[in-house]
Amino acid sequence: MALAEAVYGRRTELGLTQAELAERAGLTQAKISRIEGSDAVPTLGLLAKLAKGLDAELNLVIAVDDARVSFVPHSSAA
Repeated sequence: MALAEAVYGRRTELGLTQAELAERAGLTQAKISRIEGSDAVPTLGLLAKLAKGLDAELNLVIAVDDARVSFVPHSSAA
C-alpha cells in the first residue's frame, strides 16, 4: 500500500496522467494502474523504471514495525 500511495502522490505532484508516467517509465498504463491499485508485485527493475519516470530517487525503509516508501525529487541544482 505504501508504494501505491507514493507512486500516486509523486505522479499527481508532477501533474502526470498514468499514461504519461507509463511513457516516461517505459511501462504500460495498465501496469501503472496495477501498481497504484496495489495489484502488482514490483521487481527491482520495475522500481528503477518508476524512479526514472518520476524523476526521483526511491527510498525504502523496511523494519519490523515500520515500512515506508518515498520518492525524493532529484535536485534541480547541479
